Amino acid sequence: MAARMRELLSHSNALQQFVTENNLERRSVAKWVDTNHEYLDFPSLDDNTLRLLTLGTYQLKLTGSYIQEYLGSDCNLQLYREMEGLIRVRLQSRHVSSRSYLIWIRYDSDHIIGWYCRCKCGSRTVGTCSHVASVLWYLGQQIPLSREPGVKDWGQYLDDAAEVPEAVDSSDSAESNIEE
Repeated sequence: MAARMRELLSHSNALQQFVTENNLERRSVAKWVDTNHEYLDFPSLDDNTLRLLTLGTYQLKLTGSYIQEYLGSDCNLQLYREMEGLIRVRLQSRHVSSRSYLIWIRYDSDHIIGWYCRCKCGSRTVGTCSHVASVLWYLGQQIPLSREPGVKDWGQYLDDAAEVPEAVDSSDSAESNIEE
């Protein structure tokens, strides 16, 4: 793990350079198209792969709150028209409601190739920031939109006691009146 970290430390963030050189930070309708995660050929990521990408579990522990903000807002997922396998997501900050972060992720059908986030530590190549980790976790583990992460509403599994159906006594049924 340490050798991998040293190797990654010497690399510059190629996706950050691509985003900057092609001016992809602007809102250009011609370059980006809104999409849904169901239409992406995003690779499936298990917990071990996510831990390898994030280099730990701290960022993964924060994913639930970021994704709840994402699902609760009108954020969208955008696909780059000019290159296959490049997406852009805008995530709301957990701390400041007026701040949001743009995240770019490059992938193919099997791997995550690169990531870049506009937050203070989002351009790093050793591990990911929590914003990138949240998007990777959400898309890579295919969390259904109907099942929101976080605290479960256990009340949906309770029945109203006032609406209990009348019980049928099995001893009074016709089948149990067999004479010997």
